[in-house]
Amino acid sequence: MLLVGLTYNLKSGSKNGEQNGRSAVPEPIAPDAEAEYDDITTILAIKKALEGNGCRVTLLEADKDLPVKVAEAKPDIVFNIAEGIYGRGREAQVPALLDFYKIPYSGSDATTLCIALDKSLTKRLLSTYGIKAPKGRVITREQDELAGRFHYPVIVKPSAEGSSKGISDAAIASNRKELQELIKKNISLYKQDMLVEEYISGREFTVGILGNGRNIHVFRPMEIRFVDRGNRYNIYSYNVKQNYKEYIRYDCPADISRAAEAEMTDTAKKIYEALSCRDFARIDFRLSPEGDLYFIEINPLPGLAPGYSDFPMIAEFNGMDYDTLVWNVLKSALERYGMISSIK
Repeated sequence: MLLVGLTYNLKSGSKNGEQNGRSAVPEPIAPDAEAEYDDITTILAIKKALEGNGCRVTLLEADKDLPVKVAEAKPDIVFNIAEGIYGRGREAQVPALLDFYKIPYSGSDATTLCIALDKSLTKRLLSTYGIKAPKGRVITREQDELAGRFHYPVIVKPSAEGSSKGISDAAIASNRKELQELIKKNISLYKQDMLVEEYISGREFTVGILGNGRNIHVFRPMEIRFVDRGNRYNIYSYNVKQNYKEYIRYDCPADISRAAEAEMTDTAKKIYEALSCRDFARIDFRLSPEGDLYFIEINPLPGLAPGYSDFPMIAEFNGMDYDTLVWNVLKSALERYGMISSIK
């Protein structure tokens, strides 16, 4: 029977579903400091899905003791959803450790995760493939004053974060004063460089991808529709995601033309392959009123919270239930490592 290690990071106090006085991360200084981390219910849902397909599962929380845990557990393969603890390259921490031990794992490798977490770096790389993205500029922590001109409105986001972390409902600046104040506030909270991008009005979409090589499957796009259409700047912020039933309606498949859907899915696949993603990922786009498609960002380690995260929601809309989705992610990894015979 296949032994699967499940690596993850828990939100503070969610171990075993209760507060226990020990935090996996330092005390948060921002309201969304643990936005990328998982609740114990997600961990148990993945465990149940894998066990339902005949696997033994050992839980491996990605804390400072992970190297010892992995060495002792000796899993055949690891199902990785760990976001890492600290730093610009934190999502690469667990994959790099597993590579060091030569242990197979699901999902993209350390290099891809490092690049994809850095939004500006990702877009510079993808520009060489002709991928269109909003014009932007990185403002470093060391800059005291803004230099150069900006075309307002602009959106401000931490350069190396995911899960809408650092993107508040007030992330749009319409003039230089607002931009300066927003950058100062965000650098103080997130202790990193800020990416300032032109705000692209229009419709927002996300596309899920599963598999590798000839077996890549691109799900039909899901549109993220904002209930309050009168809001001038609708953005998929952290608060909106937390309270999505109040602010959002999801349409999948999205109500767009065949040509627009084909462009979106083809572009998503091109991005997936250009960044050497593996097994699964989710890619976000904006479609301007003029019909121009803009790449916003990619998450090669998308959330798998049942009933909440976009990726399992996309899969379900496309006819794939949660347990099947989780299994297909692991199955893709097993096929990639030539281990598929071990489950037959």
